[in-house]
Amino acid sequence: MSDPTARNRLDEEASPYLRQHADNPVNWQPWDEDALAAARERDVPIFLSVGYSACHWCHVMEDESFEDDRIADLLNEDFVPIKVDREERPDLDRIYQTVAQLTSGRGGWPLSAFLTPEGEPFYVGTYFPPESKRGMPGFRDLLERIRDSWNDPEERPEMERRAEQWTRAVDDQLEATPDRRERPADDLLIDAADAAVRGADREYGGWGSGGPKFPQPARLDLLLRAYDRTGSDEYRDVAVETLDAMADGGMYDHVGGGFHRYATDRKWTVPHFEKMLYDNAELPRRYLAGYQLTGDDRYAAVVRETFAFLERELRHPDGGFYSTLDAQSVPPGADADGSGTVEQEEGAFYVWMPAEVEEAVDEDLAADLFRDRYGVTEGGNFEGGTTVLTLDAEVETLADDYDIAPDEVRQLLDVARKAVFDERETRPRPRRDEKVIAGWNGLAISTLAEGALVLDARYADLAGEALAFVRDRLWDGDAGRLARHSKDGDVKGEGYLEDYAFLARGAFDLYQVTGGVEHLAFAMDLAAVVREEFWDDEAGTLYFTPVSGEGLVTRPQELRDQSTPSSTGVAADVLLSLDHFRPDDAFHDIADAVVETHGTRLTSSPLEYATLARCADRLSRGDLEVTLAAEAFPAEWREELAAAFLPDRLLAPRPASAAELDSWLDALDLDEAPPIWANRESRDGEPTVYACRNFTCSPPETDLGAALDWAASNAADGV
Repeated sequence: MSDPTARNRLDEEASPYLRQHADNPVNWQPWDEDALAAARERDVPIFLSVGYSACHWCHVMEDESFEDDRIADLLNEDFVPIKVDREERPDLDRIYQTVAQLTSGRGGWPLSAFLTPEGEPFYVGTYFPPESKRGMPGFRDLLERIRDSWNDPEERPEMERRAEQWTRAVDDQLEATPDRRERPADDLLIDAADAAVRGADREYGGWGSGGPKFPQPARLDLLLRAYDRTGSDEYRDVAVETLDAMADGGMYDHVGGGFHRYATDRKWTVPHFEKMLYDNAELPRRYLAGYQLTGDDRYAAVVRETFAFLERELRHPDGGFYSTLDAQSVPPGADADGSGTVEQEEGAFYVWMPAEVEEAVDEDLAADLFRDRYGVTEGGNFEGGTTVLTLDAEVETLADDYDIAPDEVRQLLDVARKAVFDERETRPRPRRDEKVIAGWNGLAISTLAEGALVLDARYADLAGEALAFVRDRLWDGDAGRLARHSKDGDVKGEGYLEDYAFLARGAFDLYQVTGGVEHLAFAMDLAAVVREEFWDDEAGTLYFTPVSGEGLVTRPQELRDQSTPSSTGVAADVLLSLDHFRPDDAFHDIADAVVETHGTRLTSSPLEYATLARCADRLSRGDLEVTLAAEAFPAEWREELAAAFLPDRLLAPRPASAAELDSWLDALDLDEAPPIWANRESRDGEPTVYACRNFTCSPPETDLGAALDWAASNAADGV
C-alpha cells in the first residue's frame, strides 16, 4: 500500500481550515487511521497542529513556517504532520489543550503538540516563530532537537516516560472522577455570584486586571439570578457594568451588530475581530435577561442587531447557521487590480479613518456626529491610525456640543450609521467558515426562541428553520444518531455531548415558546442518546465522547465553562427539564448523580463550573412549572412573560383538552400524561394556566399574572 504521508491529503477535506493548508509544502494528514498507522509504521513522532479558520496566529504560523520549504522537509521526513480543525474535533483539542495547561499553564491556538505514534504527548506548545525570539524557541530548531532526541537511544526512553506521565496526568484531569462524592450546599449559586463579584473589574467591567478580556456569559447569568433572588444591588451592578462595557466597547460591532471574540485590552477597546456563532448565540441571551431586569432598551437593541447579523451574515439559505467569520480581510482599496495577492489584515473590514467616514456620509453634520459618537480620530486607536468604533460620547452630550435636540442627533446618527454600513458592504469581506455545527446551532436556537418570547415572535421562525435544517442534514432518524457538522452537503463526524445537549436544549426551548410537540419529541430523542452514549453509571458522570466512538488516549469530560458552556452542565440541565415529561427515564437521577459526583469541585470553585453550579441550584430549589393549557398563547400572556425575569421558569404548553392531549401522547410515545400535564386542562373553554413549585400549585387561573403572583408569593414564603 502506498504511503499516505507522501503527499498533502487536505485537499480531500471539507473543512475550510484544513483546505486553507492543502497547498502547503507540508504533507499534512487529517486525523485518521491511515495517518496514525503511518506514524506507527515509520516509527516517527506525530506533529499535531490544531486551529480553526478564523484563528489569527494560525495564519501567522502558516505564513512563517508551514510555507517554508526547509521546515516542510523536516516535518515530512521526520514526523507525521497532522492538521486538525478544533471545530470538527473538539475532543482532540480538549485533550491536548489540557496537556498544554497542565505543563505550561497556558493554551490557545494554534496548538502545537508532539505525540508518540500512539498519540501520547511529550511536548506541547502553541505558536512558535520560525526562528527563536522573545524567549520562544524557533520552530525549525525545535523540530531538529525533537528529531535528534527521538532517534537517540539514550534520550528516547526519557521522552516516552514523559509521554506516559503526561498521559496519566491528563487522564486524571479529564476522565477520572472523584472517589468522594457529596451534594453541594443549597447556597452554591450565591457563593458563585459572590466569587464573581470579588473577581470583577469594577472600573472597566468584566473580569481580570488587564487584557485580554473574554465574555463570560455563565457568570453574568449567575449574577442576574442572584440579584433576582436576593435583591442585592451589588450582583446587578457587576452584571450591568459588564453588559455595558461589552456593548459600548470595540468588542461589539456598532455598524453591523454582533460580537467579536474578545477584547485584547482591559478597557474593551480593541477586539480580536473574529466572530463566532457561539458568542453571538450566548451573549444575546444575557442581554435579554438584562433587558427584562432593567428595562434598558439599549439591551434589546443589542439583541435585535445581533440577531440581524446572524440572519444576514451567518445564515445558510436553508436555515442553519455557519460557524465563524475570519478576523482578517483585504484592506479596502488594497486589491484594486483584483489580483487577490494583497496580504490580509486583522480588522480591516471593521476599522475606520475620518476621511473614510466623510466619504461614506454625504451630510457633514451627520458625519461629524458619527465620528464623535464612535471616537473616530486622526490618531485612531488601532494599527495604522485606524479606529475601532466604540461608544465615545452620549447622545445628550452631542446635543449640547452641537446645540441641537437629542432626537435630531439620533436621527442624524441613524442616517450616518446606515451610510457607513452601506459603504462597508463594498469592502472585501472576511472569509466565512461555512460548517454548520449541530451544537452551536443549538445554542443559537435557544436564544432565538427566548428572543421570540421577549422581543418578536418572528425569531421563533428563524429558530425553527435552523432546527429543521439540522434535523434534516445531521440527524439520522433510523439510527437515532447526530452528526457533528455539514458543509456543502458533506456530513462529517459523530456528535459529541455538546452537540446532543445544546441541540436538545434548543429544541426544548423552542417547544416552550411555540408549543410545538415535535420539538419536544426531538429533544427527548436526543436526551435518550445522551443517556445511552455519554452517561457512565459507574463513574457517575457524562463524558464528552460517545462510548461507541473512537478510542483516544483518554476519554474527556467537559465540566468547566470555556468559550461555550459546559456540555456536562447543559446536558444535566436539559435532562432535568425533560424529566418533567418522562419521569420514568431516570433523567433526574442522572443529573442528580452528576452534581453529586462533582460536588466537591463545585463547592470549592463554583465560578469555574458556573453552568454545573446553576444545575445544582436547580436541583435544590426546584422549577417554577408554568403549564399553559390553550390552543394558542393569548397575546397578553406573551406580554407578561416577556416582561418578567423568571430564570427558573419552565413553560409546559399543552392542548386545551384531554382528547387533544392524547394525540400528543401518541407523538411522544407516552402511555399516560406526565404529571406536569395531567389533569391540567383549560377551564370553561378559556386558556388556563397552572403555576407550581415543589409539588404545590396555584389554582387554575385564566389570568397569567395572578398565577405568577401566586408563585412569587410562595417562593418568598419558602414553598
